Amino acid sequence: MTQVPRVPPGPSRWALASSLARLTRDRLGLMTGAAATYGDAVLLAIGPKSLYFFNHPDHAKHILADNAANYHKGIGLVHARRALGDGLLTSEGELWRKQRAVIRPAFQHRALAGQAGAIGAEAAGLVDRLRRRGRTGPVDLRDELAELTLGVLGRTLLDTDLSAYGSIRHPLEAVQEQAMFELTTLSAVPAWVPLAGQLRFRRAQRDLQRIVDRMVADRAAHGGGGQDVLSRLIASAAGEADPAVGQRRLRDELVTLLLAGHETTASTLSWTFHLIDEHPWAWERLHEEAVRVLGDRPPVFEDLRQLTYTSMVLEEAMRLYPPVWLLPRLALAPDTIGGFAVPAGADVLVCPYTLHRHPAYWPDPERFDPERFAPDRDGDRPRYAYIPFGAGPRFCVGNNLGMMEAALVLAVVCRELRLAKVPGRPVVPEPMLSLRVRGGLVVTVREADAA
Repeated sequence: MTQVPRVPPGPSRWALASSLARLTRDRLGLMTGAAATYGDAVLLAIGPKSLYFFNHPDHAKHILADNAANYHKGIGLVHARRALGDGLLTSEGELWRKQRAVIRPAFQHRALAGQAGAIGAEAAGLVDRLRRRGRTGPVDLRDELAELTLGVLGRTLLDTDLSAYGSIRHPLEAVQEQAMFELTTLSAVPAWVPLAGQLRFRRAQRDLQRIVDRMVADRAAHGGGGQDVLSRLIASAAGEADPAVGQRRLRDELVTLLLAGHETTASTLSWTFHLIDEHPWAWERLHEEAVRVLGDRPPVFEDLRQLTYTSMVLEEAMRLYPPVWLLPRLALAPDTIGGFAVPAGADVLVCPYTLHRHPAYWPDPERFDPERFAPDRDGDRPRYAYIPFGAGPRFCVGNNLGMMEAALVLAVVCRELRLAKVPGRPVVPEPMLSLRVRGGLVVTVREADAA
């Protein structure tokens, strides 16, 4: 006898106002509370939307991989398109496939092996800055890591010194804030309304367009034609029949690359330094491994194989604080997931933050335990119980570069320095496009041999 698909359980419609408020104020609390109260499938009423939230590895596999063609980018990313345009993060269909094909060669193994030197140089620069700025008092590590990751992004993917173009972080911050505003308001506020955030966003758009124009002009002045991402994007834009369309897509792609490419790694490293300060035994092992593997030389690509514990710590940090904390999708056709009916047009959510804390797959899930990712424990859990970079066709194209960057930077810093959080400043997650530390991560800086 065929089982009739059910409707997922969830809060009643009278809780609508509370759910709307929590979407703005406490997005992580909304998701964790729903999973704890209703289980692996939940129907959430948020304003005019009904959100189908699935929190089981099999559900994630079905949505993101097995039936991925039925699920386009959904709530949040659709609305963020007004802020981010049609970059790789928000585009769909043939445009997305074309964009991914343009940038994919920069992330292949041979290209990555040649980028370790640039990462090592930027990591050494970070250590020097922390030493210098730490002499006069505490340092906001999140800001320093954002500067680092933009530097790495410029040198590895764009073959460009981004510092030559002035402040890029601040306009990128305004773009991210606007994207989250579009998400929480479901794009109900017209773009012309002169709210402070929308005015900042308009200025940021103009600033970023000027920066992109300068980057393109500088590349043309130096002959262009390289194989880095900037050169490849310029060539792709030049192939558009309408030059205005090509210019807009070039801007959208570069803004998306700059934002996503630096923000996720900076967030991962911020959470990692927070966790190893909370658990000093982890720093001790990281320091020992870095000294043993690197000695006193800069890191090289081949070191990654020996930085085993470093990778374990990073993977556990991304379990607890996944850089991509929410994967929204839109169902194109009706579907059945885990015995629950999903209508066409439904907004569907997979939440790595809650999936990574599922007690059925992660014993004592709130505990920081890098040993979960020891090489001999790969078979301890379902593949889709851990998806910090997404999964399926839209698996993050930059995951290998991000992991290499995070591992080499973590090893270099832990070899040289001991960073300690300033007491009295709570460390709170802020779920934006990535899961970052709200208000920064303020630390004191000491030499490792003085720790």
